Amino acid sequence: QVQLVESGGGLVQAGGSLTLSCTASINIFSLNRMGWYRQAPGKQRELVASITAKGRTNYADSVKDRFTISRDNAENTMYLQMNSLKPEDTAVYYCNAERQFFNPYWGQGTQVTVSS
Repeated sequence: QVQLVESGGGLVQAGGSLTLSCTASINIFSLNRMGWYRQAPGKQRELVASITAKGRTNYADSVKDRFTISRDNAENTMYLQMNSLKPEDTAVYYCNAERQFFNPYWGQGTQVTVSS
């Protein structure tokens, strides 16, 4: 069983920045893809950004040019640098990891609140 632990959420004013971290309990070299999802109240969970084991990234249109996803294999940690935050970015952010032949893994979520 892979454990994913998120940190870094909080309350920030519009235009501010936050960095989320997701640390895995295993060597993330074995994870095909890692990603960040978010879920706002009354809305479905949506993909924010993802990064493959080879470093290929993908972003939702709503966060392109504002958010940056990265991974530090030595620290078994994935990051999401969020700049120019908007109130509509308010949500619970979840870390996700995919490994071949296994069901996806999820973190417990971290709240991000952006005030206007």
